[in-house]
Amino acid sequence: MLRFVKFIKGVLLVFPFTLIFYPFLRLFLFLSYFNKLILWIYKNRKGMVYSDFFSFKRDYNKRYRLYSEMVKHFGLADEPLLYLEFGVASGASLKWWLNANLNEASRFYGFDTFTGLPENWGGFYSQGDMHHDVPVTSDKRAIFVKGLFQDTLPRFIDAQKEILVSPRRKLIHMDADLYSATIFSLSQLYPYIKKGDIILFDEFNVPLHEFKAYQEFTEAFYIQLKPVAAVNNFYQTAFVVE
Repeated sequence: MLRFVKFIKGVLLVFPFTLIFYPFLRLFLFLSYFNKLILWIYKNRKGMVYSDFFSFKRDYNKRYRLYSEMVKHFGLADEPLLYLEFGVASGASLKWWLNANLNEASRFYGFDTFTGLPENWGGFYSQGDMHHDVPVTSDKRAIFVKGLFQDTLPRFIDAQKEILVSPRRKLIHMDADLYSATIFSLSQLYPYIKKGDIILFDEFNVPLHEFKAYQEFTEAFYIQLKPVAAVNNFYQTAFVVE
């Protein structure tokens, strides 16, 4: 059987008939990950702290309900946190967490290009869309890091190893939208992620971006993430590291 498979592969390399499917490659890939998403949802939709599945209308402000449920469930209001957000935009989410967590020892880092998306996203957004000025806050616990994650995150990790390896809980908020940005950030942070840390995805149910990054990250790094809460039919989804 193995010889036969090798023979067929060899024939297809010489006579690449499969290239007739190349124009449909993106569609096949989307359908593959969309089906994986459906199966994942029906496997994990029960037993969470909070979920609105199924909801006919997406309400982006529901994410604040998700945040509130996480604060209540894990007792995050007074705990010293290391909050890392990737994709800050106007800073609405980061400022919400600044107000929700009052521990003076907490640190909040917001990463963003602040010049917009570095590449096209989702068929509707182009490179440069969603650009914002660096947010302004009087809370000295917050620091904003401007630039591509591929440039800024490695330097941040080198400079902040002490806080990254500390026992304090990390809350990693993935709002980068893009597959490339999400998989890069998670893979760079993997050595510092520990049991009890929380990971939030803001566009989790986008099949070829955050969901694909989640699938590849958990499978490649053998990391167990337990879904805890979700809103907008798993568009925003929260996990705890097991």
